[in-house]
Amino acid sequence: MRGVILDSDTLAPADLDLQSLYNSLDNSLDDWQTYATTQPEQTLARIQGAEVVVTNKVVIDRQMLEQSPSLKLICIAATGTNNVDLQAAADYKVTVTNVAGYGVGSVAQHTLALMLALATKLPQYHNACQSGQWSQSPFFCMLDHPIIELADKTLGIVGYGAIGQAVAKLAEAIGMRVIISARPGSHECPSDRLPLAEVLSQADILSLHCPLTPATDQFINHHTLQQLKPGSLLINTARGGLIDEAALVAALKSGQLGGAALDSISVEPPPADHPLLAADIPNLILTPHCAWGSQKARQTLVNEVALNIQAFRRGEARNLVRAD
Repeated sequence: MRGVILDSDTLAPADLDLQSLYNSLDNSLDDWQTYATTQPEQTLARIQGAEVVVTNKVVIDRQMLEQSPSLKLICIAATGTNNVDLQAAADYKVTVTNVAGYGVGSVAQHTLALMLALATKLPQYHNACQSGQWSQSPFFCMLDHPIIELADKTLGIVGYGAIGQAVAKLAEAIGMRVIISARPGSHECPSDRLPLAEVLSQADILSLHCPLTPATDQFINHHTLQQLKPGSLLINTARGGLIDEAALVAALKSGQLGGAALDSISVEPPPADHPLLAADIPNLILTPHCAWGSQKARQTLVNEVALNIQAFRRGEARNLVRAD
């Protein structure tokens, strides 16, 4: 079998062992063509003749599938599957797999770090040291920015899969009260969860861990932001599309929202004039979609892709993704 890896650099492979992936085909490395990155206009030519394609974010659409009769398996090296036309893959009998759960610890840790950075005003105090403000202070300490203790605060979690559950454990370990929202857009509310409106009204910190679906698209908007407690904090380590970014900026500037920390935004990488990169937005922390990227998580991802390929070759179903 011939395999193609379309965007290996998205995995930051320098500190990874890719041998399990290469060994998943007959002749190890000789069976693979690896590309650091692939532009849209290059994709079709690169997957021609391949039976297995590994992609993280490179789009594979219906036209490409139609023109790639040898293709048998697409391995998405991620959890999200929106870069592959799943219905077209089903129509052309191409199996699609993904990997879930590889970054639970990494994302949960990053979520807590963002929460702590907002609560302790870490960026502001770091800047005060770097800019010379502390050196010019008449006192041994600076307390210009109010610090919040998270113990006894209420954390609302939207999306209670593996990552949401891991974040809940970390929050409870530092003394926080955790409440879980029912699924946005759903009329069902399990006994261990609260309606979204109640979570919004009670939460001191709201953390998003749900997938981006029609029901959750910009569900954090002007209306829902107004339901949050004044001065509350918002964390998003899920998908940028969950938030109406214009409404977020307005809430931060008005003080309705005390702070926000985001690891994902609507356009990635963002253009230089993206609204969230403006210098005048108070109490906003951005990180470049790196929450998932610990070495352990990335190595687990590679190993899981290899296992998906091996299972496919044995005729077994593993981590299959199907069109809705």
